Amino acid sequence: MLSDGALRMLVLLHFHTLGYSPVQLAYMFVLYELAGVITNILAGWIGSRYGLSSTLIAGLALQILAVLALSQLHQDWIVTYSVIYVMAVQGLSGVAKDLSKMSAKSAVKVLSPNDNQKLFRWVAILTGSKNAVKGLGFFIGAVSLNLFNFVSVLYAMASVLLIVFFTSIILISNRLPKGKTTSKFADIFSKSPNINWLSFSRVFLFGARDVWFVVGVPIYFYTFLSQQNSGLNDFAFFIVGSFMAIWIIFYGIIQAYVPKLKFIRNKTEKQLLEAPFSWSLILSLAPISLSILLFLLDLSSVSSLIIMVLGLLVFAVLFAINSSIHSYLILSFTNTERVARDVGFYYMSNALGRLFGTILSGLTYQASGLWLCLATSGFMLLISAFGARKLK
Repeated sequence: MLSDGALRMLVLLHFHTLGYSPVQLAYMFVLYELAGVITNILAGWIGSRYGLSSTLIAGLALQILAVLALSQLHQDWIVTYSVIYVMAVQGLSGVAKDLSKMSAKSAVKVLSPNDNQKLFRWVAILTGSKNAVKGLGFFIGAVSLNLFNFVSVLYAMASVLLIVFFTSIILISNRLPKGKTTSKFADIFSKSPNINWLSFSRVFLFGARDVWFVVGVPIYFYTFLSQQNSGLNDFAFFIVGSFMAIWIIFYGIIQAYVPKLKFIRNKTEKQLLEAPFSWSLILSLAPISLSILLFLLDLSSVSSLIIMVLGLLVFAVLFAINSSIHSYLILSFTNTERVARDVGFYYMSNALGRLFGTILSGLTYQASGLWLCLATSGFMLLISAFGARKLK
């Protein structure tokens, strides 16, 4: 997740400075997200048939390969070749990330004690720490454009990943369940209405985040800082990367802490089942309110920037609560026999939502700016609430 976050921030800011439009920037991430959709749906079946250790080790190996491949990017290549090369590396990184994520989430269900409260805590801690590490990756990616030789940073990442790779082989792989050759490819699609509706809701939940997160906010932030005469434009990369990193890390910390919140901890199973609907409605108020305020304000003013930052931090808290409950429910709905396939199917929906959000992020920002990105986010959350309402 560290290298994944760094790669995303590096590509976004680097090609923005080369003059690429918001739509072009969004399309550069399409292959990455599309790889996630395909990988998740296949990884669940592969993990079920060949064992979770195979998908975990393959994911780590491919991530090392992707990081090393990016280090071979040359500045003297023509822009077209550079874009195609980076898109291909991003696609490989997307495959690696989702293989590892599906394996880790499935392993929690297999290795955790048969206790729903403990399962909730384990899932929240894993998901929260994952996002915190990804946020740190955003920071490293942005800092490398200002201060460091990025190739050296990539080699350092590859070295750390190599240590994790061998550690996983020695300490973890033998503890994960083996695959079953009787697992059929057709079984990747869930027959559980709850899993299908939760997956539907997840598509629009994560689409609602990425519709402003991928292109809208970073480019708005960078443009705002670049137009200032206070000297901040010299540190625009650093500041943008820091904000995106802080947002992800803050979201990850809240996500890990959700099971300890009193109004969540004391809920019954039935109340947790009903929670995604109400939390999606509450969450939708944040981007809708923010979009109205930004539409009415001068976007070049400091007040609009402050409102945007505070509003997105509120979004992070509400989104973390909603996402954490979702992550618990998918493992609660499935069983040990189908866990890899159901989790793979569920995170395929997650990746599909990011794909839609990525495309819409570029289109809406180019059409009318950040306020339209946020308005679209609010609308998608209402659709997510509709799906969550169907859970029984």
